[in-house]
Amino acid sequence: MINQICESLTNKIRQEMPDIDDEEAEVIKYGLELIIGEVPKILLLFIIAIVLKIGWLVIFAYFTMLPYKIVAGGFHLKTNIGCTIGTLSIYYGNVLISKYITWTQIYTKYIVILIAFVFSMIMVSLYAPADTVNLPILTKRERKTKRILSYVFATITLLVAIIIKDNILSNILLLNVLIESICISKVAYKLTKNEYGYENYLKELKVTKFKKGKL
Repeated sequence: MINQICESLTNKIRQEMPDIDDEEAEVIKYGLELIIGEVPKILLLFIIAIVLKIGWLVIFAYFTMLPYKIVAGGFHLKTNIGCTIGTLSIYYGNVLISKYITWTQIYTKYIVILIAFVFSMIMVSLYAPADTVNLPILTKRERKTKRILSYVFATITLLVAIIIKDNILSNILLLNVLIESICISKVAYKLTKNEYGYENYLKELKVTKFKKGKL
């Protein structure tokens, strides 16, 4: 259903903009699928959370992860069902774990946050922005900007986790950074059978140059 809607919208866009080639049309279609597929998934996420009486916490987890997630990127699951299950698992898991984490010694929490900070900085330096083959981030300027913003949002999130007094909200922020930092890692990409778009682009570019050199 979503695929058909996106196909129709892409065709209409191509009619209005005939300069769009097949490759660009595929990128547009994939982007539409992500946007349109995201709406029912988010509604389902919030509706079930409200029924389970954790609505506010799930909304908090979702929107406080969003800035870091948008700039850092991450893998995409191949099907809408898989993506929905993955999204529900991430946010519900975050909230449920956060509700039951207690820090017997406050310095223990600070140590864990420091570890999360170092881990996220390493992940960002290695992999952010983590794009996909269908939506690659190719320009150096955009990649640099998103990497810098990834450092900023991860740091701000963890600083707020230190400052905020509510233990559950603080734990959610901490887990947000850890989860998103894992989602951009090479291990996560391999497990979900994803490829980094920029890396794939560079490989194809090398192959093209190599073939041209042999001709």
